Amino acid sequence: MTPASLLDDSAMDISDPRGIYRPRNYDERYQGLVTARAALASSLNIPAVKTLGLVGTEVFLRKLRELGFAGLKEDQEFYGPSLALGSADVTLWNLVNAYRALANGGRWSEISYAPGRSAAERRVFSPDSAYLISSILSDRESRSLTFGLEGPLATRFWSAVKTGTSKEMRDNWCVGYSSKYTVGVWIGNFSGEPMWNVSGMSGAAPIWLEVMNWLHRTEPSNPPKVPTGVVEKAVEERAQKNTYREWFVQGTEPIVHKVNAPQLHHKIIYPADGTVMALDPDIPSDRQKVFFEAKPLDKSLNWMLDDVVIGHAGAAVSWSPRSGNHSLALVDSKNRVMDRITFSVRGRVEDNKQEAGFSDRALSR
Repeated sequence: MTPASLLDDSAMDISDPRGIYRPRNYDERYQGLVTARAALASSLNIPAVKTLGLVGTEVFLRKLRELGFAGLKEDQEFYGPSLALGSADVTLWNLVNAYRALANGGRWSEISYAPGRSAAERRVFSPDSAYLISSILSDRESRSLTFGLEGPLATRFWSAVKTGTSKEMRDNWCVGYSSKYTVGVWIGNFSGEPMWNVSGMSGAAPIWLEVMNWLHRTEPSNPPKVPTGVVEKAVEERAQKNTYREWFVQGTEPIVHKVNAPQLHHKIIYPADGTVMALDPDIPSDRQKVFFEAKPLDKSLNWMLDDVVIGHAGAAVSWSPRSGNHSLALVDSKNRVMDRITFSVRGRVEDNKQEAGFSDRALSR
């Protein structure tokens, strides 16, 4: 993945042993195809979860341990896909020191309590990767999707910064660095009680900005030097008819200097693969419906449930659930499978023995 790689920021369901995990963006909006640069700079949650799926939870946990995060569970299944959004318990101390490794070009060391005392260093990120992340987190234009061009993240000197807000606003964070200082701010109740309408932007970020402005009241902060392994190339985004400059680790840049917006693969959005549904015995069977959803909507494709075509994929199709294991597929006119998932329905309803019915409806749930 490069900063120019395209990620799909759209609603998704992930089947997990504990149920269906449905990550959402903080502002409840979805941007569609976005670059990895814009996704990270603007704190988009869906692309982060999808990236963790590409990297792998075990690999990500190993990197966190290299960065000095203590107390992480050994069982990667404990966290699941929510690890991408901060489900692991961390301290402000560990988090700031991890960002300090990025500020130091990918070199990590224990924080020294005494000025001028050096500690043994180890390389956790390559200089090239650290530079690219610093470039993204300092990019005011790329973060404007979520944060706008001005605000408490926009310093008048070079800085790279990231915010975070935990579930029910129990914690909010702002961690960032300049060419000389790394500063982290945590806001929350020591009791763990949720706060009211306090996010990383409205709570921690203004404090971070005030501290950074004070630290740089008399000295500048300059961008890091470009490593020898990083090159700048022109990228043409054909879908937007736009050409822009981007940084790449040498060898990963586009060969023809063009990145074409890919055609989205036809995908079943709901239900997620492995979903387990339960019939409600107190609700008549004709009132219990499941709506199958696909993306993108395409009238040339059909829904096939248990090897029977039940409607076209140009709209959501409703189905009266039947107990048992089921296979759902998106197929073309020649019955070639575009995507397939399996799900199961548990429980019984008295009227549920009647033949299930289908109907095409507008896409809604």
